[in-house]
Amino acid sequence: MSTVSWTENGTRHTACWRSENGTPAPARIVVIDDRTSANVAFRLAQSGSGLLWRGDFHNARQLLRAMDRRLQRRPDPGHGGIDALFRAHREARAQRAALLGKVLIALERDHSIRLRRAPDGRAACEHAYGKPADDAGEDSSGVTLVSLPELLGVISAYEWHRKGIDIPALGARLHPAYGVFAPTRNEYIDLVAHAPFPAGVAHPVVFDIGTGTGVLAAVLARRGAGEVLATDINPRAVRCARENMRRLGLLGRVRVAEADMWPGGRQRADLIVCNPPWLPGCPSSALELGIYDPASDVLNRFLGDLTAHLTPHGEGWLILSDLAEHLGLRTRDQLLARIFDAGLEIIARYETAPHHSRVADPTDPLHAARTRERTALWRLAPTPQPPFLSRR
Repeated sequence: MSTVSWTENGTRHTACWRSENGTPAPARIVVIDDRTSANVAFRLAQSGSGLLWRGDFHNARQLLRAMDRRLQRRPDPGHGGIDALFRAHREARAQRAALLGKVLIALERDHSIRLRRAPDGRAACEHAYGKPADDAGEDSSGVTLVSLPELLGVISAYEWHRKGIDIPALGARLHPAYGVFAPTRNEYIDLVAHAPFPAGVAHPVVFDIGTGTGVLAAVLARRGAGEVLATDINPRAVRCARENMRRLGLLGRVRVAEADMWPGGRQRADLIVCNPPWLPGCPSSALELGIYDPASDVLNRFLGDLTAHLTPHGEGWLILSDLAEHLGLRTRDQLLARIFDAGLEIIARYETAPHHSRVADPTDPLHAARTRERTALWRLAPTPQPPFLSRR
């Protein structure tokens, strides 16, 4: 972590700087409190200053809301279509995150917050950041500065982790971790829970590529898979999935490994499942890696390498939303061309409509596209090769 410095009441202070999305430390920090108006804070943030809050914690949240209201406007796509609207929407969200992220909170060495009416965020911060002893820099006071939106996200994520998410297909709760994409949308889980296994394979060996919380690995293990090898490139996801397998009593049937897509050792599986990021685009944080994929790299690599990792009668299951098509980011013909160019044929396709709240929110700039969205499970298999014809 880098360090930041500021002057407060005539004294020079130094602290560690932490940002999970890689935001650089502010070059200038201004101390503000309950007496600071939202207009003043907004102007200071626009100038690039970090705003170290020293007032009541609840008032800091009110300040964020007041600053956010000054940013509320629908994105202007200019003269473009839905793809231009989507880019404008993404740009507006990025600008909003950058500005609101200027409001800073000081965490003490033990991750406590010395502000009036502040929550006890020590357990949440330890869950996200690790033990406090790991965070203290030798050249600092042991204090760490984080943005208030990030801290609120850490606390919210810990509540999700502590309470868990009900997964009807499992008949159990799954516990996501901070920085790991949470399966709050369950329509794709239901598709995996009901699609038939490859013909003639009662207890398939399964690869779950990009397992995240491990939800699909757990569903397939509960369905009778003989062995599930789950991989993820995110170390937090690997730890999260292993812990979920332990909670569900599936450690003996599901192995989780840190890998860039394909597991080492065993080369082929009867069933390979992948739920790649659904939208082409650049993620703005580690969490968004589960949503945005530059140049559809994960999707293309999965399709391109699938046949090399399947048994002779195996299948690949691609779980993919068509939202990218409705946003003008990818066409159906382009997706089909990638499938066929990879030497694959489509055995079946099952789809479902989303159930999340934004589908029913007409104020969402992307509402029209979201109402048409469908999530599909594509059953793919290697295209049969024509038999060799010998000459007489």
